[in-house]
Amino acid sequence: MTRPAISGATQLAAVIGDPVRHSLSPALHNAGFEALGLDWVYLALPVPAAAGAEAIHAMRTFGLDGLSVTMPHKQAVAATVDRQTAAVEALGACNCVFRDGALLVGDNTDGDGFVRSLVQETGASLEGASVLVLGAGGAAISIIDAVHRAGAGQLLVHNRNPARAGDAADIAPSARVVTSLTAAVNDADVIINATSVGMDGGPAPAVSPIDPDLIDARHTVADIVYKPKITPLLAGAAERGAVTVGGLGMLLHQAAIAFEHWTGHAAPIDAMAAALPSTAG
Repeated sequence: MTRPAISGATQLAAVIGDPVRHSLSPALHNAGFEALGLDWVYLALPVPAAAGAEAIHAMRTFGLDGLSVTMPHKQAVAATVDRQTAAVEALGACNCVFRDGALLVGDNTDGDGFVRSLVQETGASLEGASVLVLGAGGAAISIIDAVHRAGAGQLLVHNRNPARAGDAADIAPSARVVTSLTAAVNDADVIINATSVGMDGGPAPAVSPIDPDLIDARHTVADIVYKPKITPLLAGAAERGAVTVGGLGMLLHQAAIAFEHWTGHAAPIDAMAAALPSTAG
């Protein structure tokens, strides 16, 4: 299906950040709009640090219909929107703004996008599951919050900095800090790497964040790193019979939730996935 020609009636969405020209979001969302024949366009708008709140005022002024938010604006935008979802209330960070009548609503789709990806790609349920999260940064915290809301029985949080792990675990009542990875992996049904370990160009690109020999076929192992598509953790887990989930799913599904907020249509996941450049994997 072909999208209508751009006109005065075309609806506009955008991503703001600093930097932002590298973002994959325009390719994802414009492919989705075209697949459904929607009269929408999505752009990347560089907004300098400390101007996130001004961007929300500009959204009102210019009548933008949707906004994605990346660093360093997530906290400022969360404080400026008219209403926050439960995820933003818990995290204090917003990556998506949508309209509800005259109100601008801030959401954080990262964690829910991860959960949707995990469930759809594996068919697994998080209800009552024991989940180990590696990391304590923004992505890890959003995942901890979403996994808790999805009904995890217990959440085990590990980070090389125990104090940061404690701060992350405070997001969810079912979460607690663990220091021994051997014991934590043994207790876990699902293992999630929410660190940059194993990422191309990162500080440890050829390293797995845990010893793959601790993993076996009863585990589901997810990695939010999507470059490379198969990280050292996923390769080691697959060799030992575990079900594995790569990071592209989280990227796609967090965008899909935003797409659905803005348009009211189910996101065309296949079309959006096909728009990702081969270098993303």
